[in-house]
Amino acid sequence: MDISLLRHIPLFEDLEDQELEQISKAIQVRTYEKNKLILLEEDLGDTLFIISQGAVKISRINEDGKEVILSILSDGEFFGEMSILDGESRSANVVALEKSEVFMLKRQDFLEMLEKYPKISIHLLEELARRLRRSDQQIESLSLSDAEHRVANTIIRLAEDLGVHLKGCVTINDIPLQQDIANMAGTSRETVSRMLKMLENKGLITREGRKLIINNYMEFYRNFSK
Repeated sequence: MDISLLRHIPLFEDLEDQELEQISKAIQVRTYEKNKLILLEEDLGDTLFIISQGAVKISRINEDGKEVILSILSDGEFFGEMSILDGESRSANVVALEKSEVFMLKRQDFLEMLEKYPKISIHLLEELARRLRRSDQQIESLSLSDAEHRVANTIIRLAEDLGVHLKGCVTINDIPLQQDIANMAGTSRETVSRMLKMLENKGLITREGRKLIINNYMEFYRNFSK
Protein backbone atom coordinates (compact mmCIF):
# COMPACT_ATOMS: atom_id res chain seq x y z
CA MET A 1 0.00 0.00 0.00
CA ASP A 2 1.15 3.55 -0.80
CA ILE A 3 1.62 5.21 2.61
CA SER A 4 0.35 8.51 1.15
CA LEU A 5 -3.12 6.97 1.45
CA LEU A 6 -2.67 6.90 5.24
CA ARG A 7 -1.56 10.52 5.64
CA HIS A 8 -5.10 11.96 5.60
CA ILE A 9 -6.23 9.57 8.36
CA PRO A 10 -6.29 11.57 11.65
CA LEU A 11 -5.37 8.48 13.70
CA PHE A 12 -2.03 8.28 11.88
CA GLU A 13 -1.29 11.93 11.09
CA ASP A 14 1.61 12.32 13.54
CA LEU A 15 3.49 9.17 12.55
CA GLU A 16 6.77 9.00 10.65
CA ASP A 17 7.14 7.38 7.23
CA GLN A 18 8.72 4.22 8.58
CA GLU A 19 5.91 3.86 11.11
CA LEU A 20 3.30 4.26 8.37
CA GLU A 21 5.14 1.62 6.35
CA GLN A 22 4.76 -0.86 9.21
CA ILE A 23 1.07 -0.06 9.66
CA SER A 24 0.35 -0.38 5.93
CA LYS A 25 1.51 -4.02 6.02
CA ALA A 26 -1.33 -4.90 8.42
CA ILE A 27 -4.09 -3.12 6.51
CA GLN A 28 -6.57 -4.77 4.18
CA VAL A 29 -8.60 -2.68 1.73
CA ARG A 30 -12.21 -3.36 0.80
CA THR A 31 -14.86 -1.53 -1.22
CA TYR A 32 -18.57 -1.50 -0.37
CA GLU A 33 -21.24 -0.46 -2.84
CA LYS A 34 -23.98 2.04 -1.92
CA ASN A 35 -26.55 0.63 0.57
CA LYS A 36 -24.33 -2.38 1.33
CA LEU A 37 -24.44 -3.61 4.94
CA ILE A 38 -20.96 -3.46 6.46
CA LEU A 39 -21.62 -4.37 10.10
CA LEU A 40 -24.62 -5.92 11.81
CA GLU A 41 -25.59 -5.07 15.38
CA GLU A 42 -24.90 -7.87 17.89
CA ASP A 43 -22.48 -9.68 15.57
CA LEU A 44 -19.09 -10.51 17.01
CA GLY A 45 -16.35 -8.37 15.55
CA ASP A 46 -12.57 -8.28 15.52
CA THR A 47 -11.95 -5.61 12.89
CA LEU A 48 -11.52 -1.83 12.98
CA PHE A 49 -12.73 0.03 9.87
CA ILE A 50 -11.26 3.35 8.67
CA ILE A 51 -13.01 5.18 5.83
CA SER A 52 -10.59 6.01 3.05
CA GLN A 53 -13.28 7.35 0.69
CA GLY A 54 -17.05 7.52 0.99
CA ALA A 55 -19.62 7.79 3.78
CA VAL A 56 -21.50 5.41 6.08
CA LYS A 57 -24.40 5.66 8.50
CA ILE A 58 -24.31 4.20 12.01
CA SER A 59 -27.76 3.12 13.20
CA ARG A 60 -29.75 0.95 15.59
CA ILE A 61 -33.28 -0.45 15.47
CA ASN A 62 -35.46 0.62 18.40
CA GLU A 63 -38.13 -1.44 20.17
CA ASP A 64 -40.75 -0.28 17.66
CA GLY A 65 -38.64 -1.56 14.76
CA LYS A 66 -37.72 1.96 13.62
CA GLU A 67 -34.23 2.86 12.50
CA VAL A 68 -32.46 5.48 14.62
CA ILE A 69 -29.40 6.98 12.95
CA LEU A 70 -26.70 7.72 15.51
CA SER A 71 -24.10 9.23 13.22
CA ILE A 72 -22.85 9.66 9.68
CA LEU A 73 -19.11 9.19 9.13
CA SER A 74 -16.99 10.11 6.11
CA ASP A 75 -13.39 10.26 4.86
CA GLY A 76 -10.74 9.65 7.53
CA GLU A 77 -13.16 8.58 10.27
CA PHE A 78 -13.35 5.12 11.84
CA PHE A 79 -15.91 2.71 13.25
CA GLY A 80 -15.97 -0.67 14.94
CA GLU A 81 -13.63 0.52 17.70
CA MET A 82 -15.88 -0.48 20.61
CA SER A 83 -15.67 -4.20 19.83
CA ILE A 84 -11.94 -3.83 19.27
CA LEU A 85 -11.44 -2.29 22.72
CA ASP A 86 -13.83 -4.35 24.86
CA GLY A 87 -14.13 -7.59 22.90
CA GLU A 88 -17.94 -7.42 22.97
CA SER A 89 -20.39 -7.70 20.06
CA ARG A 90 -21.11 -4.86 17.64
CA SER A 91 -23.25 -2.10 19.14
CA ALA A 92 -24.83 -0.80 15.91
CA ASN A 93 -25.46 -1.42 12.23
CA VAL A 94 -23.25 0.24 9.61
CA VAL A 95 -24.41 0.76 6.01
CA ALA A 96 -22.59 2.46 3.12
CA LEU A 97 -24.38 5.65 2.04
CA GLU A 98 -22.35 5.71 -1.15
CA LYS A 99 -19.65 3.60 -2.74
CA SER A 100 -17.00 3.51 -0.02
CA GLU A 101 -13.45 2.25 0.36
CA VAL A 102 -12.37 1.21 3.84
CA PHE A 103 -9.11 0.18 5.47
CA MET A 104 -9.46 -2.82 7.79
CA LEU A 105 -7.27 -3.66 10.79
CA LYS A 106 -7.60 -6.81 12.85
CA ARG A 107 -8.03 -6.42 16.60
CA GLN A 108 -4.67 -7.85 17.60
CA ASP A 109 -2.80 -5.74 15.05
CA PHE A 110 -4.54 -2.56 16.21
CA LEU A 111 -3.98 -3.26 19.91
CA GLU A 112 -0.29 -3.80 19.20
CA MET A 113 -0.22 -0.44 17.36
CA LEU A 114 -1.74 1.31 20.38
CA GLU A 115 1.08 -0.05 22.56
CA LYS A 116 3.80 0.68 20.03
CA TYR A 117 2.63 4.13 18.87
CA PRO A 118 1.17 6.18 21.77
CA LYS A 119 0.22 9.01 19.39
CA ILE A 120 -2.46 6.74 17.89
CA SER A 121 -3.88 6.19 21.38
CA ILE A 122 -4.05 9.94 21.97
CA HIS A 123 -5.92 10.56 18.70
CA LEU A 124 -8.25 7.67 19.48
CA LEU A 125 -9.10 9.13 22.91
CA GLU A 126 -9.62 12.59 21.44
CA GLU A 127 -12.08 11.26 18.88
CA LEU A 128 -13.96 9.15 21.44
CA ALA A 129 -14.28 12.21 23.70
CA ARG A 130 -15.61 14.26 20.78
CA ARG A 131 -18.19 11.59 20.00
CA LEU A 132 -19.28 11.43 23.63
CA ARG A 133 -19.81 15.19 23.72
CA ARG A 134 -21.85 15.02 20.51
CA SER A 135 -23.94 12.18 21.92
CA ASP A 136 -24.73 14.33 24.96
CA GLN A 137 -25.76 17.18 22.68
CA GLN A 138 -27.91 14.85 20.59
CA ILE A 139 -29.69 13.50 23.68
CA GLU A 140 -30.36 17.05 24.87
CA SER A 141 -31.67 18.05 21.45
CA LEU A 142 -34.02 15.07 21.21
CA SER A 143 -35.38 15.53 24.71
CA LEU A 144 -35.78 19.30 24.92
CA SER A 145 -36.21 20.78 21.44
CA ASP A 146 -39.23 21.24 19.21
CA ALA A 147 -39.33 19.72 15.73
CA GLU A 148 -37.78 22.76 14.03
CA HIS A 149 -34.82 22.76 16.42
CA ARG A 150 -34.32 18.98 16.18
CA VAL A 151 -34.22 19.09 12.37
CA ALA A 152 -31.97 22.17 12.36
CA ASN A 153 -29.67 20.58 14.95
CA THR A 154 -29.40 17.51 12.72
CA ILE A 155 -28.43 19.75 9.79
CA ILE A 156 -25.67 21.21 11.99
CA ARG A 157 -24.40 17.69 12.69
CA LEU A 158 -24.42 16.91 8.97
CA ALA A 159 -22.61 20.17 8.23
CA GLU A 160 -19.89 19.23 10.71
CA ASP A 161 -19.56 15.73 9.25
CA LEU A 162 -20.06 16.31 5.53
CA GLY A 163 -20.08 20.05 4.87
CA VAL A 164 -17.68 22.22 2.89
CA HIS A 165 -17.08 25.55 4.67
CA LEU A 166 -16.42 28.60 2.49
CA LYS A 167 -16.88 32.32 3.24
CA GLY A 168 -19.37 31.82 6.04
CA CYS A 169 -21.52 29.35 4.12
CA VAL A 170 -21.57 25.58 4.46
CA THR A 171 -22.48 23.35 1.53
CA ILE A 172 -23.56 19.74 2.01
CA ASN A 173 -23.24 18.38 -1.52
CA ASP A 174 -25.12 15.12 -1.03
CA ILE A 175 -27.58 15.60 1.82
CA PRO A 176 -29.02 12.32 3.16
CA LEU A 177 -32.56 11.36 2.23
CA GLN A 178 -35.31 13.02 4.24
CA GLN A 179 -36.16 9.70 5.88
CA ASP A 180 -32.56 9.39 7.06
CA ILE A 181 -32.67 12.93 8.44
CA ALA A 182 -35.92 12.03 10.22
CA ASN A 183 -34.26 8.96 11.72
CA MET A 184 -31.45 11.17 13.01
CA ALA A 185 -33.79 13.84 14.38
CA GLY A 186 -36.29 11.48 15.99
CA THR A 187 -39.21 12.73 13.91
CA SER A 188 -41.15 11.84 10.74
CA ARG A 189 -40.19 12.34 7.10
CA GLU A 190 -43.20 14.62 6.67
CA THR A 191 -42.01 16.81 9.54
CA VAL A 192 -38.52 17.01 8.03
CA SER A 193 -40.00 18.07 4.67
CA ARG A 194 -42.09 20.76 6.37
CA MET A 195 -39.21 22.03 8.50
CA LEU A 196 -36.78 22.19 5.56
CA LYS A 197 -39.32 24.21 3.61
CA MET A 198 -39.78 26.54 6.59
CA LEU A 199 -36.02 27.04 6.98
CA GLU A 200 -35.78 27.70 3.25
CA ASN A 201 -38.60 30.26 3.36
CA LYS A 202 -36.78 32.04 6.20
CA GLY A 203 -33.69 32.31 3.98
CA LEU A 204 -31.59 30.22 6.36
CA ILE A 205 -30.90 27.45 3.86
CA THR A 206 -30.93 26.99 0.09
CA ARG A 207 -31.63 23.67 -1.63
CA GLU A 208 -30.55 22.63 -5.10
CA GLY A 209 -31.54 19.00 -5.65
CA ARG A 210 -29.53 16.93 -3.13
CA LYS A 211 -27.32 19.95 -2.31
CA LEU A 212 -28.14 21.96 0.81
CA ILE A 213 -26.46 25.28 1.59
CA ILE A 214 -26.52 26.95 5.01
CA ASN A 215 -26.35 30.58 3.96
CA ASN A 216 -24.89 31.96 7.21
CA TYR A 217 -23.52 29.09 9.25
CA MET A 218 -22.60 31.02 12.40
CA GLU A 219 -26.07 32.59 12.62
CA PHE A 220 -27.67 29.21 11.98
CA TYR A 221 -25.47 27.60 14.64
CA ARG A 222 -26.24 30.29 17.23
CA ASN A 223 -29.98 29.89 16.65
CA PHE A 224 -30.19 26.11 16.69
CA SER A 225 -27.13 24.53 18.33
CA LYS A 226 -29.02 23.96 21.59
